[in-house]
Amino acid sequence: MGKPDIALQPAPVEDAFDVRDFRKALGRFPTGVTVVATRDADGRPVGLTCNSFASVSLSPPLVLWCLALHSSSLPVFLQAPCFSINFLSAEQAALSRRFSGSAADRFAGVAHHVGENGVPLIAGCAGHLQCRNETRHYTGDHVIFIGRVLRYAHAPQKPLVFAEGRYCALA
Repeated sequence: MGKPDIALQPAPVEDAFDVRDFRKALGRFPTGVTVVATRDADGRPVGLTCNSFASVSLSPPLVLWCLALHSSSLPVFLQAPCFSINFLSAEQAALSRRFSGSAADRFAGVAHHVGENGVPLIAGCAGHLQCRNETRHYTGDHVIFIGRVLRYAHAPQKPLVFAEGRYCALA
């Protein structure tokens, strides 16, 4: 075993915790980019960009995603029985920016169709999951949503990836 190429910096003590530097450290881990979507009580599609997505279990098929407690979309997702997770393709960085913005109707002009239980499925994605809201856990400044996958689909498009504060694609 050779010597490591870089020296890892130890994490600061909790009293001196630098949130900005911690975010930079997390940026070293590339993540896929998703749009999580549902419908509000009036049936309008609601969605947001999310990269805090992970697989939890294959049997039963469970996934998780996280939403900040201060998100304006939180009340909609708390009442929603179902949601979709749309895996954005490498060509959809503009959609990621759109769904992370503050537009009142983020779905305006966005090609999508309705999946099981009315969840919005965005066209051109690398994949979709249609999920039932299984459980939630409140921790820190976020809510962790765990969903049971009811249906899924995937396509050959390369996924959109986010790392070190920018979008990229797999080679």
